[in-house]
Amino acid sequence: MDRLVEILQSLDRNRVRTVLTALAVAWGIFMLVVLLAAGGGLENAVKWQFRDDATNSIWVRRGRTSVPYKGHRPGRSLRFTNADHDRIAQLPGVEHITSRYYLWGGFTIRYGDRHGSFDVRSCHPDHQYLEKTIITAGRFLDDDDLRERRKVTVIGDEVSKHLFRGADPLGEWVDIKGIAYRVVGVFKDEGGLNELRKVYIPITTAQTAYGGGDEVHAIMFTTGDMTLAQTQALEQDIRRMMASVHDFDPKDERALRIRNTLEDVEKVTQTFTVIRTFLWLVGLGTVAAGVVGVGNIMLVSVAERTAEIGVRKALGATPFRVVVEILQEAVLLTSVSGYIGLVAGVVTVELVDSYMPENEYIRNPDADIGIALIAIAVLVVAGVLAGLMPAWRAASIQPARAIQEGG
Repeated sequence: MDRLVEILQSLDRNRVRTVLTALAVAWGIFMLVVLLAAGGGLENAVKWQFRDDATNSIWVRRGRTSVPYKGHRPGRSLRFTNADHDRIAQLPGVEHITSRYYLWGGFTIRYGDRHGSFDVRSCHPDHQYLEKTIITAGRFLDDDDLRERRKVTVIGDEVSKHLFRGADPLGEWVDIKGIAYRVVGVFKDEGGLNELRKVYIPITTAQTAYGGGDEVHAIMFTTGDMTLAQTQALEQDIRRMMASVHDFDPKDERALRIRNTLEDVEKVTQTFTVIRTFLWLVGLGTVAAGVVGVGNIMLVSVAERTAEIGVRKALGATPFRVVVEILQEAVLLTSVSGYIGLVAGVVTVELVDSYMPENEYIRNPDADIGIALIAIAVLVVAGVLAGLMPAWRAASIQPARAIQEGG
């Protein structure tokens, strides 16, 4: 207790310098916590955008040719068919595959005297894996539905609430554009309210009922545990195969539009690696300013206490004991100031997380207390090292000389 009182008295003698140094240390830790939490929240928000779709998928959409090829003029629209779906399904690396036949515009769906406008998607059973559809009642579409062109549908949770008002929809019939479909399943989706207003029907039923023939508008599939390089090679195989079938230049990217979600994930990962590095540099720069302050106050403190050191040595204190007693001052100053900055940073992050409205830019910012504690430890060590050499030098000189220099 006496030693603590002595340290506090020493810090109080240089009150302004002590306060400024403590603020620099606390601010450095505070900024490190807040910056890392903000970076984590930004990263969580971007990753949240991928929550309802498979991140190992490739989407193939038809387009228009932009260059002449084998006598064909540019501007020609491609037309996908069920045969294209089957060709891609046979390629190595293709896991779950589905195609879509688009039914443009919102369809009015009726059940008794209730009705609403919802988006109808026609697809294959594997579409469930692409959209991460979660079945809450009944089942999803199956191969028998496609083969027999059954008039069945799987409806989103919001569709069920709107049309059935809490009643069990399974087995009931709804009217979709003049055709009756039996409800075989209800689903939910983490993609938000808009995804819960979807209605799924078999693609073969849609092609037959709405004049599509064998046409499909888009083909998408998952690639299992393939690496990014392997999926990019698969992209090129698809491009060459489709170019051969549909007579367009394989290098014409406008004719065949391919989206590889692994590439999107890789770009996001690289972007946030840069962002995290930048935030670390800014945070550590702020912490370094605190280290300089601690080092400065230690140099001054040692210089001012040279005579005291001489007296202590004359009374029998060893150089090591003298140095330890002096450095306790740096440990106390940095640890207390760092802890204050840590608490302030964590409280600020928690308040922001609690009161900030849900948005698409920052989501669930989280303060990494472990990193902040490491930063405080680094600050303490740096402060000790900054004062170690002058303290040891002062403690090594003869008592009479130390008293003389201090005087």
